[in-house]
Amino acid sequence: MTSSYGDETSCSFLFFHPDFVSQLKEVYHMRMKTAQILMECLLEQGVDTVFGYPGGTILNVYDEFELHGYKDKIRHILTAHEQGASHAADGYARSTGRVGVCFATSGPGATNLTTGIATAYYDSSPVVFITCNVSENLIGKDSFQEVDITGISMPITKCNYLVKDPNSLADVVREAFAIARSGRPGPVLIDIAKNVTAAEADYEPLPLEQHATHGRLGAMLRRASHDLKTPEPDAGDIQTLLNMIEGSKMPLVLVGGGVIRSKGAVPEFRKFVETLGAPVASTIMGGGALPGSHPLFTGMIGMHGSHASNYAVDQCDLLIAIGCRFSDRVATDPATFAKGAKIVHIDIDRAEIDKNVRTDHHIIGDARRVLELLNETLPTHDYPTWKEWVFSHKEVPLKADDILHPHEILETIQDVTDGDAIIVTDVGQHQMWCAQYYHFSRPGQFITSGGFGTMGFGLGAAMGAAVGNPDKVVVHCTGDGCFRMNCHELCTEEYYGIPVITVIFNNRTLGMVRQWQNLIYKKRFSQTDLDRGPDFIKLAEAYGLTGFRAATQPEFEAAFRKAAALGKSCVIECAIDKDAMVHPMVSAGTPVTDFILD
Repeated sequence: MTSSYGDETSCSFLFFHPDFVSQLKEVYHMRMKTAQILMECLLEQGVDTVFGYPGGTILNVYDEFELHGYKDKIRHILTAHEQGASHAADGYARSTGRVGVCFATSGPGATNLTTGIATAYYDSSPVVFITCNVSENLIGKDSFQEVDITGISMPITKCNYLVKDPNSLADVVREAFAIARSGRPGPVLIDIAKNVTAAEADYEPLPLEQHATHGRLGAMLRRASHDLKTPEPDAGDIQTLLNMIEGSKMPLVLVGGGVIRSKGAVPEFRKFVETLGAPVASTIMGGGALPGSHPLFTGMIGMHGSHASNYAVDQCDLLIAIGCRFSDRVATDPATFAKGAKIVHIDIDRAEIDKNVRTDHHIIGDARRVLELLNETLPTHDYPTWKEWVFSHKEVPLKADDILHPHEILETIQDVTDGDAIIVTDVGQHQMWCAQYYHFSRPGQFITSGGFGTMGFGLGAAMGAAVGNPDKVVVHCTGDGCFRMNCHELCTEEYYGIPVITVIFNNRTLGMVRQWQNLIYKKRFSQTDLDRGPDFIKLAEAYGLTGFRAATQPEFEAAFRKAAALGKSCVIECAIDKDAMVHPMVSAGTPVTDFILD
């Protein structure tokens, strides 16, 4: 074949000969193993870290780390358990605003992810879970380590896929990432048959900015009604809210996780509330939307909400709720919640409207965009009499004596880190104490399982947050019960040098369960005592980490300062009162002002 393009005959030959056509295709479509295509697609998405655990069906994927050098481009963190990997990918996503990625094999490997998938789903965290199933010819035959993970995960994912066609994988991955991060974020699962990972297919590199116009994703977005297209807020709905504000004398703003998840929403939110000049309460997932020290901030609302927040929602005449679900922990009694108020719900997910609490008006749209439109015309307001009344409701004075109290732990962490630490929690009393006593100042600073309430979430999530934010101090606050559930991930921290300070609130009991048994079940304590091993300091040392004990505030401060100075993982065990309680408390199913514990 001549290389001369000046010869007309040669040109005709070059463009029409079948061999050349084949060569020309290869310029644009590279032929490669599907497992390699998966890695290339991850690089397209800017993925730099994957958390996972290998097994038989996913070995072709793991082989690519070695075969074509992807281990130098994508950091893989091998956790001690798949659940730890799922939480780590979630913590990475929440703290960075990027999509987290998690790998697992079939069968028990995949099912070990389900708690992590559900945790991400309930808190709208964008994570792509990638599993590999048995080969297609073995599916449905009760094969070794076969499970229908797409069926299992369907109720707890935004979308999931079972990939049987090698040629579809690139499109599926691109679509999955777009779905995970779009609209109301959330988890997506891709399950790939093992035979597909060994097959070959054509791969066309495609920059991220072009994904929306090509392939399956492009076709999806061309459908005007598709959910990936964030709806533009209705101008009439915006004006209706502005009119309602003008008619209000006692407004209250309630902020939820939707403001945290919406990119760029927090500055617009702060502009909105400072222009409005009304009190602001927060759900547990809304922590950081407004600094905890802000003069308009009333604190958390609901079952363990502050007196100011709960009395404010009970007496306000206008409730503006932005990006929250009105869960049973917030609206403890929906029938009496904000009983005298016009309720306005702003949310990107239409399904949340009127699901738990009946509203008088709603606006569908991304929180950032809605707030932008409101801020364009909202005049300055002030409600001095209303705010004076709201903030007159003070909390019970905190204890200060010779023993270590939960608020002293959080106040010390705040002081030593200048309020800049990322706080990651498990679930229970310590979770509520963190929400109450640490003043969060930015989105992604408070990472907790608010919706699903997952014990064992914290350590994995803290690892993910530390990997994604190497310049920040990451503190894992946990209880002795929660810590036992996934403490084996200490080995992951030590091996990879992931600097997490674990602070154990050790009251030798399942604290929140004991609190309920104390207050509601007339002190019938059943199966809550944890007067048993291990020795947490020896456990930390067994994993190669440093451990500290503290029983007073000065001891904790000294230990925490040493831990922070080490710059590596360590464990601090804090001895707190077995009967320490979260104040205040409202019983489930009762009005938010019916405090059973002040």
